[in-house]
Amino acid sequence: MGSVSLKHRLEYVALRFVAAVVRSLPRKVALNTGRILGRLGMKLLPGRYQQAKDNMMKALPELGPEDIETNLRKCFENFGIFGVEVLRLDLSASGADSVRNHIDISGENFLQEALSLNRGAILLTGHLGFWELGASIPTELGVPVDIVAKPLKNPLSDAYFEKIRKKFGANILSSRKGAKRILKSLRAKRSVGVLLDQHISPPGSVATDFFGRKAYTTTAIANLAMKYQVPVVPIFCLRKPDDRYEVWIEPMLLLTDDNGQNAESNTQLLTNIIEAAIRRDVSQWFWMHKRWRVKKRQVEGDPSE
Repeated sequence: MGSVSLKHRLEYVALRFVAAVVRSLPRKVALNTGRILGRLGMKLLPGRYQQAKDNMMKALPELGPEDIETNLRKCFENFGIFGVEVLRLDLSASGADSVRNHIDISGENFLQEALSLNRGAILLTGHLGFWELGASIPTELGVPVDIVAKPLKNPLSDAYFEKIRKKFGANILSSRKGAKRILKSLRAKRSVGVLLDQHISPPGSVATDFFGRKAYTTTAIANLAMKYQVPVVPIFCLRKPDDRYEVWIEPMLLLTDDNGQNAESNTQLLTNIIEAAIRRDVSQWFWMHKRWRVKKRQVEGDPSE
């Protein structure tokens, strides 16, 4: 554990207080509390709100101002619900309020087909819906899973969330030296959940098309899948209007370097899959982060270079 400052300790105390409250509430009340907190976030975090609005307007030019505002409100509400549900993720499976009792899963056979190859599996997902649940869902099917996650700056909070995830059944791999950790898990025939819709600065990334704009995306996943012929299995999780979760697993992909395919084109293929999932409900993606950081002059062949 890294050094712990007074600020970290105070943040941790606040986290444990909020966690104690939301864990004591009935699920419906807790989720409504999350919705309210999400709406407050729109007002209290103007920088995040503006970032989300700018991203959404540029990525979805077909939407009018009213549709943008509606989706932004839902986006912040969903993020508030997400935070509350994460804090409740490890509640007993035997309780009616457990998240395990509010999941509808389809496509389990696709995961089993991938694992039958005996090479492990890369579970492809993104910051969509309740992604913590989606990446962990193989544990509900009796499949051991590791999730790649970036450590939080606060080591106390990081350890707390890791404990929750492990209690739910998922093991955590630090994103630091992530490729080596992923390969070790795959060699142990485990499945590894990876969120591929994050900005990764080059080298080690390529500029992919994402909602009509260039965004840097790591090539590590495509490289691992191609080199070791590990199946990639897309898996996503969306919240439904009744606060149940729809988890769907898609057919596996075996990435190759045949017919002109390479790490760049295969990374684009994986990005396309994530974009298609997001378009099923754009209000449930994490629009408030800086995903698009490629400048025109950085795009190869751009005349402005």
